[in-house]
Amino acid sequence: MFRPIDSTLARPSVTLHVQGQPITARAGDTLAMALLNAGVVPFRHTPVSGQPRAPLCLMGACFDCLVEVDGQQNVQSCMVEVCEGMQVRLPTGARRAEDGV
Repeated sequence: MFRPIDSTLARPSVTLHVQGQPITARAGDTLAMALLNAGVVPFRHTPVSGQPRAPLCLMGACFDCLVEVDGQQNVQSCMVEVCEGMQVRLPTGARRAEDGV
């Protein structure tokens, strides 16, 4: 479905963890591209109907690619560059209420 464009420039790889499982991505890729390249679909399920969602626009307009990154909820994965050791959780349902908020 999605394939990276082959480049003559070699890029180092980084390892991130999705739901506790390691995946390897190319440095400089967005998190959405790293997840798609690793076959992670869907990214989330809607809170009302439970319908699966995955990236649609890949430019920050649609909010279908929301994930949790390093404990921060509702991050647009298409707008975040991968980094070594990143921890990603795929949300299900509504946002978790924070203690004391």
